[in-house]
Amino acid sequence: MFKHVLIPTDGSDLSRKTAQKGVLFAKEIGAKVTVFFAKPEYPIAYFGEGALIDPTTPERFSEIADEQANEYLAEVQSQCAAAGVECASAAAASDVPYEAIIEAAEKSACDLIFMASHGRRGISGLLLGSETQKVLTHSKIPVLVYR
Repeated sequence: MFKHVLIPTDGSDLSRKTAQKGVLFAKEIGAKVTVFFAKPEYPIAYFGEGALIDPTTPERFSEIADEQANEYLAEVQSQCAAAGVECASAAAASDVPYEAIIEAAEKSACDLIFMASHGRRGISGLLLGSETQKVLTHSKIPVLVYR
């Protein structure tokens, strides 16, 4: 039924466990995988009296984000290789991860998004909302939520 699964990852423990299950799921159904990471965009700071200035340049911030993306993507790619599952990877800079996830799934012609049930906890999760919930609400591609 499903032939191409997008597995977004953010490097958290829950995301790592979900990626492992996503790779096993893809193997069972004979699907290929695209693993995706939404890199943070360079924070634009508005400086005022007494504000601290972040010494990180946009270039260095981008390098750090790329290193982080490569680390998280490589982990899932290794799992795919060990399971004999065809795997591609993608990353995009976005401060709106749910939009980046949906766009990556569409761009890669995925027919399923396999993701964790939630990311942030507590007040930040309540205020920001769940990226999974946003993907569920906005995606035209089926979403399988792993809990």
